[in-house]
Amino acid sequence: MGMKIASLEDEPAEAALIRQILNDAGHACVTFERSRQLLLHLREDSFDLLLLDWQMPDLSGREVLTWVRANLDRRVPVMFLTCRMAEEDIVDGLAAGADDYMLKPVRRGELLARTQSLLRRAYPDPAGACAHVTLADYVFDCAARTVAHRAQPLRLTPKEFDLAVLLFRNEGRIVSRDHIVAAVWGREISPLSRTIDTHMSRVRSKLALHPGHGLRLLPVYTHGYRLELTDGAR
Repeated sequence: MGMKIASLEDEPAEAALIRQILNDAGHACVTFERSRQLLLHLREDSFDLLLLDWQMPDLSGREVLTWVRANLDRRVPVMFLTCRMAEEDIVDGLAAGADDYMLKPVRRGELLARTQSLLRRAYPDPAGACAHVTLADYVFDCAARTVAHRAQPLRLTPKEFDLAVLLFRNEGRIVSRDHIVAAVWGREISPLSRTIDTHMSRVRSKLALHPGHGLRLLPVYTHGYRLELTDGAR
């Protein structure tokens, strides 16, 4: 399954090259030309990987990284993609929370190898064929495609199962409608389709996702959904 990647790059040719390389590899790459534009977007939507240029016209990539590590899930990998090659810059970037540091000019093979390595580490099974997903007394067996709550089996259709696993693996993060469509329906439907909301309602009902069971499923207006732990989680 392709991943959703944000690229912070203000040079149009570089931005187009990065986007083309990643999109050709099956990912969905979104380019941001200004740091504040990316930060505004991150308040309402999520990405699986962030690629940051250091030298930007407004806020530096280093400042963006500081905000990201203070406000977002630390599991989201971040890589600098920059011309700054001084050893102290590399050390500073990694110490600030970057997962990797790649020097320009962009080379297709290296970019793909580094992004794939980061994605494999952050999401050990991006295709969803994980052995088990466990959260708040829910256990998903992805090989057998079964789910149970406190050892009581629950019944889900194949699409409902895929959707539930996606939500549970991204607990605490906004899962965008675009990401849901790509992961569960393979872009067969529009992100605006009511099919998504209908399936979400069924998953919420069949799994009894409510605070008493330690979880709640929240719609994020116009963007997607977020599954989050509540005080009732054990």
